[in-house]
Amino acid sequence: MRPFNDSVMYFAVVDRFCNGNPSNDAGFNNDSFDGTHTDWFKYWGGDLHGVISKLDYLKELGCSSVWLTPLFDQADGLVDVEGRGMASYHGYWAKDFKRLDEHLSGSKDDVRVFASKNTVVDRLVKSMHDKDMRLVLDIVCNHSSPAQRPDRGGLPTKGELYDDGKLLTSYDDDKLGWYHRNGGVSDWNNKGQVEASELAGLADFNESHIGYRNYIKDAMRLWLDKGVDALRVDTVKHMPLWFWQEFVSDMFFHRPGLFIFGEWFQGGCYDGQSVEFANKSGMGMLDFALQRGLEGCLARGEEQGFELVDNVFGMDSLFDDCRHLVTFLDNHDMPRFMSAGASPARVDMGLAFILTCRGTPCIYYGTEQYLHDDTNGGVDPYNRPMMEKWETDTPAFRIVKKLAAVRRENKAVQSGSHRKKYLTPDVYAYTRVYRGSCCLAAFNRGADTSIDLETVEMPDGVYKDVLSDRAVTVKDGRIKGLRLERDSSFVLSYCGPMREKAGLEISFLLNGYCTPFGERVKVTGNCPELGNWDLEKAFPLEYINENMWLGQLPLKESAGKAIAYKFIIDKGEGGVLYENRPAHVRFLPAKGLIEQQHHWS
Repeated sequence: MRPFNDSVMYFAVVDRFCNGNPSNDAGFNNDSFDGTHTDWFKYWGGDLHGVISKLDYLKELGCSSVWLTPLFDQADGLVDVEGRGMASYHGYWAKDFKRLDEHLSGSKDDVRVFASKNTVVDRLVKSMHDKDMRLVLDIVCNHSSPAQRPDRGGLPTKGELYDDGKLLTSYDDDKLGWYHRNGGVSDWNNKGQVEASELAGLADFNESHIGYRNYIKDAMRLWLDKGVDALRVDTVKHMPLWFWQEFVSDMFFHRPGLFIFGEWFQGGCYDGQSVEFANKSGMGMLDFALQRGLEGCLARGEEQGFELVDNVFGMDSLFDDCRHLVTFLDNHDMPRFMSAGASPARVDMGLAFILTCRGTPCIYYGTEQYLHDDTNGGVDPYNRPMMEKWETDTPAFRIVKKLAAVRRENKAVQSGSHRKKYLTPDVYAYTRVYRGSCCLAAFNRGADTSIDLETVEMPDGVYKDVLSDRAVTVKDGRIKGLRLERDSSFVLSYCGPMREKAGLEISFLLNGYCTPFGERVKVTGNCPELGNWDLEKAFPLEYINENMWLGQLPLKESAGKAIAYKFIIDKGEGGVLYENRPAHVRFLPAKGLIEQQHHWS
């Protein structure tokens, strides 16, 4: 899996982003739409035409990938939610995974999205790819829809499932055996219940049935063939690990290098089961642990401050590849950052933080405009207001734009190690370092202060703060008297010499060996780029954390050929330790970027 860590992702709830085609607002059921935008449980009109119309805005913001809520055809009408009707405007109650929901389309032909190559989805994909942007599709494999209100002249229905318009089964008449029938979850500490019982009354798929698995995987392959570039997977903790391993393997087989990340709600480094999922499922994961640390520090003003955040980075070695974590300040399932207590200046700090730390940063729609509604504390659905403006001169917009450019250009921000330089509850400074490139980020949530920094991994010289153009001097690895105002961020970026480009590049990643100080991990092999087994010419990897060594190598002579290689530990005067196994053998493509991840043997 190729990481997306050179990208800044933008996450939009499609119905609440932009109404580009008012003719589709009512869909097939006018009762489910509210044009006044006062009934928070109904459709408000956003659609794919609106997304297309705002791509230039997102491109200027610096976002090169866009995650959209599910596009699948949704259950019509309203369902009962605490005694009132709610529409499936959010996209998570699919009834047909092979059709586009009519509220997002431009015509009846668009709904049958795979029957034509000129649908609104095709136009969206082409527009994005023409702008060098990538589409991330939100998918749901765990469940279909809850029971509907009897507003269609018949009995309430639950879990109706279609295959391009053909009824396959439903929860109430499940002749195919595609649904679990275990009731709701009563014990959230019972893993079996969480995986095989219903979440909030949603009809829960029976993943052990091969017919269902074939249907859902076939549907997702069709969306990938439409040009979808990555997948965000909903509710991954509610299905067993074996299912995800099979699903991910089949998706990779269909689209090698596909980026997939999952939502294990409130998962992260403090949840052992979610760590196991991240390491064994084959997909990345939303980093809820870092979100909670940033919220506690910057939005809620907790006493530990930046120590909450540093504690999370201190556990990065639990993950085989922390680059596959997707970082964020808030999303559609929690109060927005400002509703949690953050001022606009603290939102700016939070954005600067996720844009300079490890992982792939994701910005929830409207954050760059300080969009929020604090009704009922900003919980769902009040965390999903309608996007109101698209200004390009807010401080948050400018911060994202500037730091997105740094992220694209600086390999240290994309893939480097995290090195703490200064920490108090109010002040945090770190560098990201990779192969001669470095990014320094410093943050202050307290009173105006000045700090001294040591061992800054940049050549001597004068550098300008990316966010303010303020100049500082690095001499002998030191910055003296760095002034940090209250609620401010400071970023320096240094890119080392550019290496020669090649048609094929390979990333070697090694887990499972904790190197004492002074030892180096290298790759040796039977090709010129790896030294033809000459250890003096072996390719050195870069230390990322105690569980991760990484290096990206251009291959010219070996492109399109088979290579054999092994990892070695260079112990200096202590000699060399070889991986205890036969050499790895790989048949390489002629071009592209591939990643080879291994555990030490």
